Amino acid sequence: MHQPRGRSMKWRGRRLRAGLSTAIALSLGWASQAHASFLEGDALDTAADVMSWVVLALVPCLAIAVFWIVHVMPEKIAEKRHHPQKDAIHTLCLLSLVFGGLLWPLAWLWAYTRPIGYKMAFGTEKHEDFFVEHGEKAHRDELESEHLDHLLDELEALGRRGSLTPELQLVRERVLAARARRSAAVATVEGGAA
Repeated sequence: MHQPRGRSMKWRGRRLRAGLSTAIALSLGWASQAHASFLEGDALDTAADVMSWVVLALVPCLAIAVFWIVHVMPEKIAEKRHHPQKDAIHTLCLLSLVFGGLLWPLAWLWAYTRPIGYKMAFGTEKHEDFFVEHGEKAHRDELESEHLDHLLDELEALGRRGSLTPELQLVRERVLAARARRSAAVATVEGGAA
């Protein structure tokens, strides 16, 4: 006679639990003696002393270093992106250190924003260091013609607004000199080819 399907499943489950409990009981009977450490005596005391010094001295130093690195990140991001307000972001990062990191998310967000209002007020989205850096590249003839023209256009726009500092005027002169050198080189190549 055939048993109903539900009843055979119950018997299988009971047998499985009984087998599992038997296996656990046998494995507990064969367990060896447990040791808290592979060290004993003076070696254990020495290892504990070393670990305590590491925990008391090294871990706090590492925690402070990581805290500092994380809190300076928005400033580094602003420098890399040539954010025009990177000095204010730097100040906010320092204030965040004083206030236990509460201002850090604001500094992080500020470092990644595009300063549209700043561009409307001052005519550029870049910090003055951007123009100085690219002016030096132009002086060494490391900029492509399109970048050179774009840099000169931005400097001219700043000049029309009256926002050209003496340092940026020097950059503008370097860019104009680089453009003149490049034009002379192109004219020489074209004249030699004809």
